[in-house]
Amino acid sequence: MRIAVLAGGRSSEHEVSLASAAAVREGLAGAGHDVLDVTISREGRWALDGAEVELRAGDGLLGADVAFPVLHGPYGEDGTVQGLLECLDVPYVGAGVLASALCMDKLLFKQVMAQAGLPQVEHAGVDDARWRAARDGVLDELGGLGLPVFVKPVALGSSVGIGKATTREELAEALDAALAHDSRAIVEAASTGLEVECSVMGDRDPVASVPGEITISADWYDYEAKYTPGGMELVVPARVPDDVRERVRELAVATFRLTGCSGLARVDFFVDGADVLVNELNTIPGFTPTSVFGKLFGASGVPYAELLERLVGFALERHERERAYEH
Repeated sequence: MRIAVLAGGRSSEHEVSLASAAAVREGLAGAGHDVLDVTISREGRWALDGAEVELRAGDGLLGADVAFPVLHGPYGEDGTVQGLLECLDVPYVGAGVLASALCMDKLLFKQVMAQAGLPQVEHAGVDDARWRAARDGVLDELGGLGLPVFVKPVALGSSVGIGKATTREELAEALDAALAHDSRAIVEAASTGLEVECSVMGDRDPVASVPGEITISADWYDYEAKYTPGGMELVVPARVPDDVRERVRELAVATFRLTGCSGLARVDFFVDGADVLVNELNTIPGFTPTSVFGKLFGASGVPYAELLERLVGFALERHERERAYEH
């Protein structure tokens, strides 16, 4: 099968994407597929072996049977590339346009979870324009979350632009840093629970992996901890009671379904005793050697090569089903 792996992209997570895509290409090539290395530059130009790729609506992508986006952050994980692939009419791995956009927007995602009654940490949104106009007023309002808090750009991943604030002054600095990446920031109350992650894959009948527990030597799970070898340790299964572990798996699948995801996702939780809180969902989780998604399914009995095969199969299944409808 001819598979175009999309790597790079315009976001600040460009380098992470290149590392993830290299692992995906190696896995697919090892399974005998004809793999196309499509690199998207920081300026947004698509290239194959150094030659610019011509994209025409309805003409597919380089004759590929499937596209495999391994793009993190804006212009890759947020529905934009997914929309382009829809216009090209090529099957692609992962969530569609709406689910990608929804899950990339941390505030909208949490609103959907709240509407469905799923448990979450307390949080609040901050708009850049209001922050610049009324800093003290915003800080007063955020006081209800207590301290410490975590401050994040609304639409970035891989812990880019995230800060921890333990004082009012640090909160102001963290908001300045987050709002340098995005026009909105989200401020979340700190949880004392364990960080637990669960992988999900599937189309109409998604399945959850064994949950894993993230342990780190740093104060919190920042960018360096995620992508530096030895910066984090994944404990599988998570060291929680069996019923709590099953609750994590149930909520992971429920979150996947509520957001309309397909293909793959990693759902992140805080677990404090018997309380399981949904934190966020990543529609294109990392595939680097230190990434959690594949490790959790590996621990669930699905080797990496088989995992990639299944993801490609889900992409073809969804494309065939959706093209059967009249538009």
